[in-house]
Amino acid sequence: MSARAVLRYAPFSPQKARLVADLIRGKSVAEAEAILAFCRKRPARAIEKLLRSAVANAEELSAQGKWHEGDELNTEELFIKRIYVDDSIRLKRIRPRARGMAYRILRRRCHITIEVDDRQESEPSKRAPAPQPEEVAS
Repeated sequence: MSARAVLRYAPFSPQKARLVADLIRGKSVAEAEAILAFCRKRPARAIEKLLRSAVANAEELSAQGKWHEGDELNTEELFIKRIYVDDSIRLKRIRPRARGMAYRILRRRCHITIEVDDRQESEPSKRAPAPQPEEVAS
C-alpha cells in the first residue's frame, strides 16, 4: 500500500506544474526535496508541501499498522512511486480590446497527485514474452 496526497485546484497551469513534476518522478524523497528546494519555478513550493504531506500520510499509515501488512516504515527508503498533474477548471476572464471587442483570458488550474512507497515493485509486462528460437540438432 502506498501513501498518497492530492492538491486540488492549484492556481497554476498544468503545463507548468508538469515541468516540475518531471524533475522528481521516480526519485527518493530526500533527493526530490533537495531538487524542489532549489527549483525557481512557482509550482515547486506547492509540490514540495504536497510531498511532505504524502510522507506524513505514510507515517500515519505506519502508526495505524496499515503500512504493508504492519511492516515498519523507514522514511529514508521512501521514493516517489507516481506523480501526475491533471487539468482542472478554467476561470474565464475578459480583456477589453479596441472598438468594443473583448478577448477571453483562461486562467488554468490543475490537480496534482503524489504517491510514495518504500519498495520498488516490478510492474508485470503486459506483452507476452517473445518466443525463443529452437536449436536445430545436426
